[in-house]
Amino acid sequence: MSLEDAKNQVDQAFTRQNLRGPSYENTFGGATSFLRRRYTKDLAGVDLAVTGVPFDQAVTNRPGTRLGPRAIREASALQSPDAPYGWGYDPMSEFAIADYGDLAFDYADVPAFPAALQAHIAGILNAGAASVTLGGDHSITLAILKAYAAKFGPLSVLQFDAHTDTWADDNMDRVDHGTFMYKAVKLGIVDPARSVQVGIRTDNPDTMGFHIIDAPRVHEIGNRAVCDEIRAVLGDHPTYVTFDIDCLDPAFAPGTGTPVWGGLSSAQAAAILRGIRGIDVLGGDVVEVSPPFDTTGATAIAGAHVAMELICLWGWTRRAQT
Repeated sequence: MSLEDAKNQVDQAFTRQNLRGPSYENTFGGATSFLRRRYTKDLAGVDLAVTGVPFDQAVTNRPGTRLGPRAIREASALQSPDAPYGWGYDPMSEFAIADYGDLAFDYADVPAFPAALQAHIAGILNAGAASVTLGGDHSITLAILKAYAAKFGPLSVLQFDAHTDTWADDNMDRVDHGTFMYKAVKLGIVDPARSVQVGIRTDNPDTMGFHIIDAPRVHEIGNRAVCDEIRAVLGDHPTYVTFDIDCLDPAFAPGTGTPVWGGLSSAQAAAILRGIRGIDVLGGDVVEVSPPFDTTGATAIAGAHVAMELICLWGWTRRAQT
């Protein structure tokens, strides 16, 4: 692309014709789709769809994650002109990636929400695309896992989080961001023996058989050993990656509902996500970004980078080999 072409790029979210390639639109202007990908509900030819789920009615403390998808999209504009650092390939150029927009739902009909989300994700998967979801509170992951498990069978999960989210809750009609993983195990859609939770630093006696690498252990053994441990547990099993932004220490991600000190740094998270390339990632999400508490935008920036890393992980085993 010539410099002159770059000067004329504007509102690529609506004007770009090709689903592949970087965007040289001014990062400070224009419509803010994720990575300047085209907004579209047409998934023909799409390899991966990024979608937003602006839902936060299931939080136990501070709300605001309903505004997360919008903030993450805005923060991602700075990443759109360049290949992601440290990967050696550019998924924006190699794959057809679209911004599928947000899930439409009735905010006042919470009981109907999970089924609407599951159908939304199932529609993406049935079109032959993978999904990366921008949350939203962490309760959204249960409906997403249901859609993935319906297509692929029981999954391994790699969960980055300050909390295990396995608090007991046998009322399947409740929508709660602290109990969704308990329900996923009880429903048989997640295999805890082949799943890993990273960054945990809150007490919950029932870990349900998950392999836990808590935050103190991450700090103690280092990134490379963490990656080796993750690989040993996941093996080649199909894996869904869910990243709660509160896995990061509040110094790096203050804009979240349930912040806990002693978490991972942005550098640690980046090194671990890049260090596990090659695992069989089917899709993923980044959740719990709450812009009202994100005074500098740092949390949304972290969320945008995590979403890009999830795309890179998904694409690593599908990229053209040279």
